[in-house]
Amino acid sequence: MAIRVVVVKRPEREISYLRAALKGMAMTFRHLLQKKFTMQYPEQRSTDDWSLSPRWRGTHRMLTDEQGRAKCVACGLCPQICPANCIKLVPGEDEVGHRYPLIYEIDEFRCVFCGYCQEVCPEEAIHVGVHYENAEYERERFVYDLERLCAQTHPVSTLWDPSDPKGE
Repeated sequence: MAIRVVVVKRPEREISYLRAALKGMAMTFRHLLQKKFTMQYPEQRSTDDWSLSPRWRGTHRMLTDEQGRAKCVACGLCPQICPANCIKLVPGEDEVGHRYPLIYEIDEFRCVFCGYCQEVCPEEAIHVGVHYENAEYERERFVYDLERLCAQTHPVSTLWDPSDPKGE
């Protein structure tokens, strides 16, 4: 692939930036005269004018199987793909040979909510949800362990379609 270099010539005469400044001021006045929209947040969560995008990526959740165990098989792909290095996984194995996570933690402070862990998971176990109200009083509460991830009940982002779990 060839690289093309474009040489831009500078104007030879004096340029007035008055037109650009007037266009910017016109936009400012246009917004100044529009009707203001205020939502009383804790009491009013969404309206017809505003609602949270279904593709919003918030806190994580771990899906469970029929017995209530995490669907994670501790393959180790999610810690490898995570760009923020916020997932800690220690795999374990039972007598039968089934793998499961001994320790699975996600540090929500370090997470950039990219959704790579969700995309790479072969068992569709970890998902990024649409929950965004995650205020805590202590920093340690932002490290979500396996029990807390499995207890999350908020809906997942539309990056994953629940009706088509295998993406077919």
